[in-house]
Amino acid sequence: MTTPMTPFAVSACTVTSALGRGLAAQHDALRHGRSGLRPNDFGSVPRLGWVGRVAGVENTVLPPAHAAWDCRNNRLAWLGLQQDGFLDKVHAARERYGARRVALLLGTSTASIGATEEAYRRLDADGRFPAELRRPALHAPDSLSAFAATALGLEGPCLTVSTACSSSAKVFASAARLLALDLADAAVVGGVDSLCDNVLFGFNALELISPAACRPFDAARDGISIGEAAGFALLERVEAAPQAPRLLGYGEASDAWHMSSPHPDGHGAELALDAALARAGFGAARIDYVNLHGTASKQNDAMEAALLARRFPATTGASSTKGFTGHTLGAAGIVEATIALQAIEHGFVPGNLGATAPDPACGPQFAWHSESRRVDVALSNSFGFGGNNACLVFGRAP
Repeated sequence: MTTPMTPFAVSACTVTSALGRGLAAQHDALRHGRSGLRPNDFGSVPRLGWVGRVAGVENTVLPPAHAAWDCRNNRLAWLGLQQDGFLDKVHAARERYGARRVALLLGTSTASIGATEEAYRRLDADGRFPAELRRPALHAPDSLSAFAATALGLEGPCLTVSTACSSSAKVFASAARLLALDLADAAVVGGVDSLCDNVLFGFNALELISPAACRPFDAARDGISIGEAAGFALLERVEAAPQAPRLLGYGEASDAWHMSSPHPDGHGAELALDAALARAGFGAARIDYVNLHGTASKQNDAMEAALLARRFPATTGASSTKGFTGHTLGAAGIVEATIALQAIEHGFVPGNLGATAPDPACGPQFAWHSESRRVDVALSNSFGFGGNNACLVFGRAP
């Protein structure tokens, strides 16, 4: 049986997405209902749906010492690390604990596959990658974490989590276990996924991409909008940052119901929810805001709306924020964790942007427009392909 866990402080965080660079840009967009989605102008076949594209990635330059890691995904990671003073906070933690006592756990679904796509498009006459892309480490699934460990100067446990759209939520769970086992004194967690043909064509083949901006929980929703993002957080023991918000609980489950569809009754999602609440040590009635996974696909939203109605009181606020950012895949967990943390910090529930005709299955918990209200405890849901489910509970410091 899952028992209450020791909370951990989220002593720093940052996010960069289609809403802009840093936490302030994200908060401003959420407050004012401003979406970052736009008609797709990316890839070898642009105009495929709408996307949440991060401005300036193409012009981002890695430091000369890290030039061998250059690709869109690592540029986005580097751009994200520059925001909100996050680099300085990681460096301070490294000085405080030592490089070997700071863990690094990052989620991604595609890593630097965009560079691999380019390499295959440019094979030479002998069938080899072009010389400038003959960098084996760049084409490995763990290239993001390897780059970040080098860039941050960290030598502690290093882990890449790739469980589809729950990846950068599950890193919080893995980090909490490392800290509880005293295998680290701090952990940098997060996730990065960037736009690439593989993702756009793959989701289009599954007939999951909406031709317009996505509409989570709308009665006429017709698919997702792909986004890209980079987000990071620093977890430490509460004594190191007693006034910081806290990770109170996490839950993970894998129902393996279907390769790309959730269990229609939300069985795996509910198992993850139950585990997160058990570790937090309270019931669903204590949750003030739920950031829903809410992809705007018919099956995900139907399952999640039913789960919300079944388990949460009418007083709980809930919304999907993918109408703002698009679905950032392996980065979705960290992006929405930062939104949950901002809901606590600023006392607001972001609106469920995009839904003009709400699905009748949605209950009174749904916030269709941004509203100011005190949030002491927030839940963030992340549900991935293959039934990889994760729920995170964050709370205000007492």
